[in-house]
Amino acid sequence: MAHEEQEKRCESCIVRQFNNLRALSKEELKLVSDAKVTKKIKKGDTIFEEGEKLNGIFCVRNGVSKVSKLSSNGKDQIIKLVTKGEVLGQSSIISDETSKLSATAINDMEVCFIPKEKIATPLQANPEFTMSVLKTMVKELNESNESILRLSQKNVKQRIAQALLYIQKNYGEDDEGFLNLSLSREDLANVVGTAVETCIRNISMFKKEGYIKQSKKRIAIINSKKLERFIEDFDY
Repeated sequence: MAHEEQEKRCESCIVRQFNNLRALSKEELKLVSDAKVTKKIKKGDTIFEEGEKLNGIFCVRNGVSKVSKLSSNGKDQIIKLVTKGEVLGQSSIISDETSKLSATAINDMEVCFIPKEKIATPLQANPEFTMSVLKTMVKELNESNESILRLSQKNVKQRIAQALLYIQKNYGEDDEGFLNLSLSREDLANVVGTAVETCIRNISMFKKEGYIKQSKKRIAIINSKKLERFIEDFDY
């Protein structure tokens, strides 16, 4: 039990090696760890909603969250997927504005909530940490812009192919070759910006063409090279 508690300390947590907390000193990490609250989030539950005032950040210990924005037609557009080692709500420590995005658990998650005031102090006193946070925010903005550009340049079928390859690259496959991260058809449609029916129809086409195989809701990519060439060479 003591060993388990020690692993949950920020000073000992391997997760921090993948995010901005690695720039904090031991003393700063101890203060953060003393203040954080570990939460278990069930699949489908909301971590925070668009328009909500965030009072801190969420460090992901396990699981995957979708980060989305409500479009003018009332549909969720998934901006990105956030996984172990990443941080949700970082803009809250810079700005007092309400959240522009929502975060929802795709599978069961464990997150550590760190109050804003415990991050604000090292943000002012630790230049390395400040720069790390700012670089991450710029990177996320660039990725968002690139995502919008890709959506405008590719058709729906190409965007679905890109999404499947992204999941394969970032989340891997199980022993049977199926993607470790299983998105619902609705979530996949929201990732690429299309209707659920269109998404289902195109996945069926990929299956017929031999790019993928399915087992219930699971998807396995049979030939990623062909899928990559399809994205680049598709004739409009």
